[in-house]
Amino acid sequence: MSDFEHYISVGRERLRCGYTTGTCAAAAARGAAELLLSGQLPPAVRIDTPAGISVEVELLEPSSGTDWASCAVRKDGGDDPDATHGTLIFARVERSATQGITIDGGEGVGRVTRPGLDQPVGAAAINHVPRQMIEQQVSAAMAAHGSDGGLKVVISAPEGERLAQKTFNPRLGIVGGISILGTSGIVRPMSEAALIDSLRLEQDMLAAAGATDIVVTPGNYGETFAREVLGLGLGRWCTCSNYIGEAIDHAAGLGFRSLLLVGHVGKLCKVAAGVMNTHSRVADGRRETLCTHAALCGGDRATVETLYRTITTDDAVAILDGAGLREAVMASLTQALDEQLKRRAGAKMAIEAIFFSNRYGILGKTAGADRLAALHPISS
Repeated sequence: MSDFEHYISVGRERLRCGYTTGTCAAAAARGAAELLLSGQLPPAVRIDTPAGISVEVELLEPSSGTDWASCAVRKDGGDDPDATHGTLIFARVERSATQGITIDGGEGVGRVTRPGLDQPVGAAAINHVPRQMIEQQVSAAMAAHGSDGGLKVVISAPEGERLAQKTFNPRLGIVGGISILGTSGIVRPMSEAALIDSLRLEQDMLAAAGATDIVVTPGNYGETFAREVLGLGLGRWCTCSNYIGEAIDHAAGLGFRSLLLVGHVGKLCKVAAGVMNTHSRVADGRRETLCTHAALCGGDRATVETLYRTITTDDAVAILDGAGLREAVMASLTQALDEQLKRRAGAKMAIEAIFFSNRYGILGKTAGADRLAALHPISS
């Protein structure tokens, strides 16, 4: 079967998309269910992904027994291959005495050992959207063949334990393998040069249209928060992905009068430490930054040690709340962020920031943020 033929334009490049481990798992589960219920394995299956894009994938390595069947799908990362590109994702479907569909992880799929992730402690690291996709595909196979019994689905990745060492899973407390991921089902290429090129083109177009004041968000979280919570008009807005430094540099070079940065605390606390490319492969430093500001604000050793062991910034905020330090630490973090942004932008462009979390809402605003926000009314 030929490569997945779906392309997007990123900057001046035309890049081929791929599909996620979640899509692979759902497709393999559909194939294994078909083999179990009908005795025949189709050569391929078509999956409608949450992104609204259909993916047709070849089914590989079928095997079956009296009450079970298994097959695999090969992961395709498109023009953005990651650690899992090319690996086989297997699904084994077996009859169960329990009604309904149950989903678990097998060999090479990690287990969650720490709270704060998509799945609870003890569960297989198969995120909720892939679980929904798997259940939908197996349910469709059951309906097609008139089956109303129970089925158990086990997803595995024989190379997963080795591949997981190339990911952040061990640090996150996911042990024994990779995660089955994907909110859209589609892998969109992340060529660094192309993304930076695309960012610059967006800003060039805003400048050409006469914009003098712009809003920048790293991605979807920031855009949604800016629009739905802050009530900003985003007629003069662009995304910068992880390339916050590049966004500031290019905007200043184009002569924009002001830039308002709106982002999740998980990204902007990195910027407060001087990290201007926030991709986790380049730098992280979230826990170290939060620990530093907690210590500066009087946090005791026990609090700092607990912060250092956290997985998410939401968990860190909860710890700061418990220690009575949230307000002081967020103020300290805001001051550091303000200094870093103004140092990067220089004197010719005003720059301010608002950072938030989806759980806690606004966590910090630099001194002039409200003034810049007022330049972007909902009608703009």
